[in-house]
Amino acid sequence: MSNLRMRAAALVRASALTIGLVGGVAFTGVAYADTVNLTWGMWVGSDAEKAAWQHVADMVTAKYPDIKITLQTASWPDYWTKLPTLAASNQLPDIVSLQSLRTPGFASLLTPLDDLAKRDKFDLTAFDKSIIGGLSSDGHVVALPYDFGPLITYYNADWFKKAGITPPAPGWTVDDMRKDAKALTSGSQYGFGVGGVDQVTSWALSAGANYLNSSGDLDLTNDKMVKAFQDYVDLVGKDKVAPLQAASGGAQIGDMSRGGFAAGNIAMMVDGPWQLINLKNSVKFTMGIAPVPAGAAGSIGVTAGSGFGIAATSPHQEEAWKAIQILTGPDAEQYLASQGRAFAARIADQQYWYANAKGVDNVEAAMAAALKTAVPEVTTANWNTVNNLFEQYEPLALAGKQTAADTLATISKLSNQ
Repeated sequence: MSNLRMRAAALVRASALTIGLVGGVAFTGVAYADTVNLTWGMWVGSDAEKAAWQHVADMVTAKYPDIKITLQTASWPDYWTKLPTLAASNQLPDIVSLQSLRTPGFASLLTPLDDLAKRDKFDLTAFDKSIIGGLSSDGHVVALPYDFGPLITYYNADWFKKAGITPPAPGWTVDDMRKDAKALTSGSQYGFGVGGVDQVTSWALSAGANYLNSSGDLDLTNDKMVKAFQDYVDLVGKDKVAPLQAASGGAQIGDMSRGGFAAGNIAMMVDGPWQLINLKNSVKFTMGIAPVPAGAAGSIGVTAGSGFGIAATSPHQEEAWKAIQILTGPDAEQYLASQGRAFAARIADQQYWYANAKGVDNVEAAMAAALKTAVPEVTTANWNTVNNLFEQYEPLALAGKQTAADTLATISKLSNQ
């Protein structure tokens, strides 16, 4: 067959109407020989977040007009529920978003990026070293990071000022937090909002407990861990400084506290710097930031972050590699940081997150202190299951329907099945 006839045949094949089902979403379109259509799976928590991700997807096409990206979004819990199903049915999107805490469980689905980075002289040292490690498995980088950060405490500065209470600051303790939370709790307004497994692990580590044994296996039932978890759930049932947050309708425990905080009904809550974009767009009060309160072992806000990998099953490896370099490149990092969506994984671009946080009290001092004492949140291969079990069973402990010891024993047992 002549080159001309081969080209014509290729055009006919490439211009055929394609219909696919990825992530439960059907899409149709015409693909041309000179255009590659990539799918990108990502979690979102608001319209502002979705718009931010669409913006950086468009950055890819601006750089490479022959690459188009279809952004496929889901809520945080739905994303992690769907991902194994998509993998089992060979329907993973070309670009897979990955959180560092889930790396052990999903790394095998992704293409190792080390050789590609070396080939193209892509500088991995421009990123924070800890998040590169968090998105690596068996010594291989499996996703390029866009953000990372330690858990921090968000607080309602107006509420503290009105009550005449000194707001949280570096050096504050769990006893300080509990005392302030009690003073700020009245009727349907609460001083603190509890969270899920990540907040629990940070609380436990600060208390001098550990959720893993020396071999790195899950160990939720040791005496120190049980005591720390009981102390945490007592904020709801015993101290009554936090409302009962039962996950429901797809929302997680932390989502409920975040909503209460944004509405002005909760004075303090623990979350990551990546929530700034959502909170700044929803609160009607002055916010402040502090490290997590210090326990017996100090203030230990666990760090985590996220990035983008390439599905090992994608037929568009080179195009996806080009795309994720743009999605995590300096321009995208600057944009995401300036929107408050990401505390940039690229060290040089973290300044833009701070610029966006102007008007938030104590940001620089709090983040400096939090980063100084933070530790990576080490996880197990079944961490997605552990997370889901906490969402299911932690509310029983919070409501006083089950002891902390029994709840942790249940989670431990079911996570190994």
